[in-house]
Amino acid sequence: MKAMVCGRFGGPEVLALRDVPAPPPPGPGEIQVSIAARGVQYVDVLMLAGKYQFRPDPPFIPGSEAAGYVAAIGADVSGFAVGDAVMSRHTLGALAELGNAKAELCDPVPAGLTLAQAGVFRGAYTTAYHALLQRGRLKEGDSVLVHGAAGRIGIAAIQVAKAFGATVIATAGSEEKRAACLEEGADYAIGYRSGFTDEVKHLTDGRGVDIVYDPIGDKVAEESLRCLAWCGRLLIPGFLGGGPTDIRSNYLLIKGIDVVGVRIGGLNEANPALAAANMKALLALAEQGKLRPRIWHTFRLDQAAEALQAVIDRLVIGKAVLLS
Repeated sequence: MKAMVCGRFGGPEVLALRDVPAPPPPGPGEIQVSIAARGVQYVDVLMLAGKYQFRPDPPFIPGSEAAGYVAAIGADVSGFAVGDAVMSRHTLGALAELGNAKAELCDPVPAGLTLAQAGVFRGAYTTAYHALLQRGRLKEGDSVLVHGAAGRIGIAAIQVAKAFGATVIATAGSEEKRAACLEEGADYAIGYRSGFTDEVKHLTDGRGVDIVYDPIGDKVAEESLRCLAWCGRLLIPGFLGGGPTDIRSNYLLIKGIDVVGVRIGGLNEANPALAAANMKALLALAEQGKLRPRIWHTFRLDQAAEALQAVIDRLVIGKAVLLS
């Protein structure tokens, strides 16, 4: 089969299209997917550079989220048939024509989603749902500040928050990205590079927001503490802006703030039943038309390096997808 292989650590240029052996037949509890669409994300950039917490040794095939058709079914698997359209989660290997995945991490493609949309659904929406509803205790009428709002998990957070009755203030770095945030349902879209506290306070009549969803980190997280209302929650699903922040504990004390880490892989490991229930709820919302991944651009599989460079350059609004 064809696959994009990382032969050494480095930037996107280390990827090369190669002929590699197909994966073995799926084992017990697995299905094999003929992959038609796969997402690219910043995690892939970090993994290529050897800077992610999970650090496979080269050569390896990157990629973790995909969609396609069931090609084969392992023992002890029910609910799937060969030819079914599925979205799948892989530890590695999605940037290939075939991949094996645990059946518990595969789901039917919801009605109304294309394969391209299905291929980028799971990671962003499960993170946003778990973060906002469970870690952030979101309730109807809450106000949510979403940073990096034009990115893959930012747009998912906007849509999930709106589906549950929140008011959303989105931050993004350009007029084009802010316009996209408004199109995806945000009530307000503002800049952040020259500061955002005053604008957030103005939009909330001085109260501040109940929840900050911050995948950026660094100085953005520090300023976000000043935007939170009494007993607000700062959710941290990542550090795309250059690393973690130095949290100032006096802000936490004075405002009763909760700072909450969010790692969807940890939820999958620690509470798979809850993770499965979350996915079921998300599929229902997708079928109702309330959740729709925004596809910025599609690339061929052999253009993976180009797609990842666009992620690095922050050109992507929503998601970039590699199609077979």
